[in-house]
Amino acid sequence: MKILALDSSGLVASVAVVENDNLIAEYTINHKKTHSQTLVPMLDEVRNMTELDMESIDAIAVAAGPGSFTGLRIGSATAKGLGLALQKPIIAVPTVEALAYNLYGTDRIICPLMDARRNQVYTGLYEFKREQQNASYEMKHLLEQCAVDIHEIADKINELEREVFFLGDGVAVFSGILSEIIKVPYSFAPACCNRQRAACVAALGEKMFEEGRVQNAAEHAPDYLRLSQAERERAEAEKKA
Repeated sequence: MKILALDSSGLVASVAVVENDNLIAEYTINHKKTHSQTLVPMLDEVRNMTELDMESIDAIAVAAGPGSFTGLRIGSATAKGLGLALQKPIIAVPTVEALAYNLYGTDRIICPLMDARRNQVYTGLYEFKREQQNASYEMKHLLEQCAVDIHEIADKINELEREVFFLGDGVAVFSGILSEIIKVPYSFAPACCNRQRAACVAALGEKMFEEGRVQNAAEHAPDYLRLSQAERERAEAEKKA
């Protein structure tokens, strides 16, 4: 099975190709330019460097949300266009789950944090459990991905009374607050595995594909999880009117 994966849900843009649990190529960048400038050229570079026949891929996995509204639209539009042109299925991988997958196999609770502004984060709580039958780990959901206030997710972590691993762009934003309110042992993931990676989107996408969790390109749309700032401001204005 060959999966092409895209992630432009946050500050990072990432493209990867995974075939039968083997990472063929990955191109990740976290530097200034917008995803509209980087994602397609990155995809072209991966395709050229690996001599990838686009017809040979079985599915396109994309980080489908939550995340940056603009970034999600770019990633989903790219995946959708490729899916329609190649007649390949789309695997809509939850962004926060894919981010947590960076820490595959850890015995700690995993808490991805994506800055959602206004003191909120896109987050969730996950753990890995060993599957004895096939000597691998399965990611379990302690809290499904959601948009909450940073204090709310901290309270849930404290209630679990277990050591936690934080990762994601929200760490830099909220590390000071976390140091004051987290009551359990915690640590931050290092630079090599603390941001979105298309390889994780592909690996998780492969599992979803095997479970039949795919959609055709025509029906694919991002999962924003909450209203955009413009929509929230309009709703607030309508309430006051």
